[in-house]
Amino acid sequence: ALNLGSATDAYQPVERRLGITRAVLEVLAECRHAFSLVTKSSGVERDLDLLAPLAAQRLAAVYVSVTTLDPGLARILEPRAAAPQRRLRTIEALAAAGVPVGVSVSPVIPFLNEPELERILEAARDAGARTAFSIVLRLPWEVNPLFQQWLQQHFPERAQPVMARVREMRGGRDNDARFGSRMAGEGVWARLLRQRFEKACARLGFNRE
Repeated sequence: ALNLGSATDAYQPVERRLGITRAVLEVLAECRHAFSLVTKSSGVERDLDLLAPLAAQRLAAVYVSVTTLDPGLARILEPRAAAPQRRLRTIEALAAAGVPVGVSVSPVIPFLNEPELERILEAARDAGARTAFSIVLRLPWEVNPLFQQWLQQHFPERAQPVMARVREMRGGRDNDARFGSRMAGEGVWARLLRQRFEKACARLGFNRE
């Protein structure tokens, strides 16, 4: 199976004009090649005419990234992305069309969107999501100074606690690129976060298929 949207969103604004993602989906449909798609854009609804028939053949699934339910935080964190409630409506539209849809609660940022973890999962379940995954904040390469600058600009009072918790999960470093730990972190807080996620998923009925 292939995945679209791992490195960056496959539904950038220019997609409305260029249709590159749709052309890729058309090739995958022609070849009957299984794939999943991760996006935070409502633009995916445009391609339901392709996704729904493929989903009926168990060849396609979509994950919608929901980082926060707080509109104010969303405007600061993801200013050019769809609003949280709009993403939930996208989950509803996908589910109504018969497309297996999940939620990505990523990235989880300590003390910012981390307290919302269970509420996001519940809202996504109520909208029709049936699977879920979550990735803790990663700060590779040039993302690290950009994030810390953003943090100081918008949440100066939380900058030190956030980075202290990040380093606690990354073996004392800002980032840990090792395979196997980079997506989940390590240490007590990372384990507690995984336990919260797993317990919420079990309670809400996620990941049973």
